[in-house]
Amino acid sequence: MFGLLPNIGPWEIAALLAVVLIIFGPGKLPEAVKSLGKAVKNFRKEVAEPGPKENEKEEKPS
Repeated sequence: MFGLLPNIGPWEIAALLAVVLIIFGPGKLPEAVKSLGKAVKNFRKEVAEPGPKENEKEEKPS
C-alpha cells in the first residue's frame, strides 16, 4: 500500500498528523478531509472512464 513511501513508521505518521492538525486546526480539519475525499473520488471516476463519451466529442469546424 505504501510502496512510494518506504520506511515510514508509526512515529512518522503521528508527526505528519500533528503537523496537519496544526496547519488546518481542529475546526477546519473535517472540512479539509471531506474536500480531499471528493477530489480522490472524482479522480478515480475520471481515471476509470476510457475516454470522452460519444455526445461529448468536439466537432471540428469546417
